[in-house]
Amino acid sequence: MASESTFDVVSKVDKQEVSNALNQAAKEISQRYDFRGVGASIDFSGEKILVKANSEERAKAALDVFESKLVKRGISLKSLDAGEPFASGKEYRIESSIKEGIAQEQAKKITKLIRDEGPKGVKATIQGDELRVSSKSRDDLQDVITLLKGSDLDVDLQFVNYR
Repeated sequence: MASESTFDVVSKVDKQEVSNALNQAAKEISQRYDFRGVGASIDFSGEKILVKANSEERAKAALDVFESKLVKRGISLKSLDAGEPFASGKEYRIESSIKEGIAQEQAKKITKLIRDEGPKGVKATIQGDELRVSSKSRDDLQDVITLLKGSDLDVDLQFVNYR
């Protein structure tokens, strides 16, 4: 087995599942008794998810409903970039977005982790918003996957194209 084995480390989110979670959260917010009369709503406009309510606590509660729907649909909360509540007129708003791809500084942190703590002979290269990890030994690649799953990174990782 002289050829190198590789896999890619990516951070992708299923947009359809996010949309489904958003619709479920909006439906629950419109029907729940504790959200009646507080003007709570959640909507998606292009890249931003906007949560609105007439108090900071209700806005946070509406965001919590959305987060629970994301978890039920198998989407990691590391993919959700939720901002702080801010006042806008008579209502409070929380702007959130879904993170996709591995940012450059995160990619550098992951490659350093693989270099420092991973098996010898494993190479990690940054390719845009994903990483390619290669080694002659498939066992070393399995060890790298285990290492990355066990480490506390701020990004949700998937491992694809294992060859």
